[in-house]
Amino acid sequence: MTSTPPPRDAPLPPHSAASPPLRLAYGTNGLTDLRLTDALALLSDLGYDGVALTLDHMHLDPLAPGLTARTARVADTLRDTGLAVAIETGARYVLDPRRKHHPTLIDPDPDARAARTDLLRTAVRVGADLGATAVHCFSGVRDPESTDADSWQRLAAALDPVAAAASDAGLPLAVEPEPGHLLSDLAGFHHLRTVMGAPDPDVLGLTLDIGHCQCLEPAPPADCVRAATPWTRHVQLEDMRRGVHEHLPFGDGEIDFPPVLAALRDTAYRGLVSVELPRHSHAGPELARTSLHFLRSHLHTSHRPATPAQLSAAGRIGGAPC
Repeated sequence: MTSTPPPRDAPLPPHSAASPPLRLAYGTNGLTDLRLTDALALLSDLGYDGVALTLDHMHLDPLAPGLTARTARVADTLRDTGLAVAIETGARYVLDPRRKHHPTLIDPDPDARAARTDLLRTAVRVGADLGATAVHCFSGVRDPESTDADSWQRLAAALDPVAAAASDAGLPLAVEPEPGHLLSDLAGFHHLRTVMGAPDPDVLGLTLDIGHCQCLEPAPPADCVRAATPWTRHVQLEDMRRGVHEHLPFGDGEIDFPPVLAALRDTAYRGLVSVELPRHSHAGPELARTSLHFLRSHLHTSHRPATPAQLSAAGRIGGAPC
């Protein structure tokens, strides 16, 4: 599927007034060539409702001195721009400058796991100070010398203090199934919930990446949206092809987006719906513009609400009932 970007002077379609509005956002991991203040101003000027802010060295470094004061300045900018915010923690080298996304929550070394846990607790504090909708995280890739059982127990133990901090702060922790990771799909998310004793979804929720659903879930992405409704606290979206974990601009992959957007609308999802293009910062400002145009245009496509039978069937996806 391909699409032609709209002309630069093409007006953005207005929000639909016929259904509950989705709050559209863009991830700063796709705007890494911009200063954070410039990125936030850009998204506000384009008409986005929010931003998915990745804590990283080029924007809001969670490990540099003066984090409290720097966070307060970001809060001022968010107020000035009118943007809501979700906190994301997928920075590639923020903890280890040589190994992508290391250390993980399932690292065999307890000190390494503790470093990731501490980073996530810092993210929760930043999220609380910014009034974030959610704090995102992921499991990491399983160590080949570790068993699945040991890895799941490590993940649960490492997340326990983060979930407690999130509960105290009153904002949800939203775990993302990531292809290639220990927790890679919706079934894995429900397994984690079982291992952790079925915590409240407002304490341990889900980051649902629509592209990942297309990549590896057995059901269509719209059905995944409906199945995950009780737990979804953050949504990422981009185009993708079946079996290939590559984040693509809208129209370059295989996803049929109107049913996905209709499912998010029909299920009354209220978090941010954030464009996730972390390998496209070289064209970030233009892709932010065309992505918003694409999403608003497809929000205007008419789709009938899901029937009770469709919702019931979707609820069986991922190993747990709705």
